[in-house]
Amino acid sequence: MTQLSTLNKYFKKYKYSFILGILFVILTNYFRILSPQLTGYVVNSVVTVLNGKNVHNDASQLADYDFSVRKIIQWFNHESFQTRILFTGIILLVIALISGFFMFLMRQTIIVMSRHIEFDQKNEIFNHYQKLDTGFYKTHSTGDLMNRISEDVSRVRMYTGPAIMYFINLAAIIGFSLYFMIRSDLKLTLLALGPLPLLAFAIYFVNTIINKKSERIQALLSDLTTNAQESYSGIRVIKSFVQENAMLNFFRINSESYRSHALSLAKTEAIYFPSMSLLIGFSTLITILVGGLDVVHHVPGASVGKIAEFVLYIQMLTFPVSAIGWTASMTQRAVASQKRINEFLLTEPIIKDENNSKDVLLQGNISFQNINFVYPHTGIHAIKDFSLEINKGEKIAIIGKTGCGKSTIAQLMLRMYNVQSGMITYDEQNVNTITTQSLRSQISYVPQDVFLFSDSIKNNIRFGEKDATANDVFEAAKQASIFNEINNFDEGFETMVGERGVTLSGGQKQRISIARALIKKPEIVVFDDCLSAVDARTENEIIGNLYNYLQDKTAVIITHRIFSLFNFDKIVVMDDGKIVEQGTHETLIAEKGMYFTMYQKQQETDNLK
Repeated sequence: MTQLSTLNKYFKKYKYSFILGILFVILTNYFRILSPQLTGYVVNSVVTVLNGKNVHNDASQLADYDFSVRKIIQWFNHESFQTRILFTGIILLVIALISGFFMFLMRQTIIVMSRHIEFDQKNEIFNHYQKLDTGFYKTHSTGDLMNRISEDVSRVRMYTGPAIMYFINLAAIIGFSLYFMIRSDLKLTLLALGPLPLLAFAIYFVNTIINKKSERIQALLSDLTTNAQESYSGIRVIKSFVQENAMLNFFRINSESYRSHALSLAKTEAIYFPSMSLLIGFSTLITILVGGLDVVHHVPGASVGKIAEFVLYIQMLTFPVSAIGWTASMTQRAVASQKRINEFLLTEPIIKDENNSKDVLLQGNISFQNINFVYPHTGIHAIKDFSLEINKGEKIAIIGKTGCGKSTIAQLMLRMYNVQSGMITYDEQNVNTITTQSLRSQISYVPQDVFLFSDSIKNNIRFGEKDATANDVFEAAKQASIFNEINNFDEGFETMVGERGVTLSGGQKQRISIARALIKKPEIVVFDDCLSAVDARTENEIIGNLYNYLQDKTAVIITHRIFSLFNFDKIVVMDDGKIVEQGTHETLIAEKGMYFTMYQKQQETDNLK
């Protein structure tokens, strides 16, 4: 239950709804508890008439009833038998309506409160997800993340709403019932409620099993969701390799495991709930048997009305007591789900602002000083003693083979990771002392792995600058050499792209991603191999546009190709995480080193096309 203590802040936030809900629960059950007493009075009146005795009950017979019931009976106790029955029926109907009204208010406070808590918790989880670092997402599947924010939060809501409501309802009805039952007949009360300790033990024992099964089921559901999500995202790969049956078999194995555990839990609950009904049935039988014997043997205070009253008390307790198991089951499932949620909520992001961090207006001067970086989860030493000075307005190309560490430099520039040794500075300001929001908002980054949202092309471009006008969007599209193609679409810039831009070609996605970066109009631009999917003509057109756009900006262009038409201030050649050459295009060609070899191979390849 300690896992659920993290929800206390929500109960505090919605304390007035919670308190009102408790009040309405008490009022609901108070009016419900009057019905058995009035029914007992009516039954005794009927028995009295059948025995040919005086139909009017004296005050001593009403002493065990609630104050409100006594006042109601005293009001019409001297009326005729028929009038008494009529009035009692009307009052029972009125009491049922009042109790139902307060029950409506009870649900409108507690259940609505649980929906607000669900809303707040989902927002809290989503917000925390966005704070977590890149390394976290490399070690956790999307399906598991989705399951925790949807299925787990829904299970927690069942605790903050129905489970708590039924628990308070249980406490109220048991409290009222026990008070009037003991007040009426202590012996009959003890015998009628005798099976309840056995019921309590069964609840404790079975719910321990339910808790363990629930945790396992939630973990299996995450695996199943991940399996499905990866299959949907990679459907083109699956189809191209004709692996539909293999993926179906893999999904079937996971699904079968989930089904078997879910059925096991269902069987446990299937035995659990009827067992509780059986124990409650025993209570009813004991009440009728003992009460009937007392009436037959003329035990003082025993009456047929009292038996009817006790039977109604037990029937009123049937659902709340049965709900103990349901409530306990929901609570145990909520514990399991909240534990999974807390695992993420209590995960501290590695990348976070320091106490001395501040917003800084970047000018464009960047310095890498003896940088070393090892990926924490793979142990790959991606960057080794990397030092580089970039002055404001310079255009730098970082070139190298796949896996040489080029993209890691871009990640470190945006502080997606922290370096293990060395230091990165912007305008002589350590990157760790600049707030991440300030840093990233002033750098336009086009990643190697292009990602587009399931939205219109216009909104995908405007994602880089929400205040951008339509003209800004058009201008950015022109600079990225995608304007004409978008205009040729039936809906133009309002064209909706599929998930991750699946309806567009690779080159179109890359150029829209470039337009998204250019619309920010930042001082620093980082392009990570963002022209790999465009043809040579389009590549030259984009480079020409970029050359004009980047005149006064600091630009770092990471690529495996050599752009001989772009006049870079410095070209950095990397291999195995190190800088092996640097200089201008002319000087590197003259040195006839690694850059020269790469250039020659590229020229030969281009000539063959």
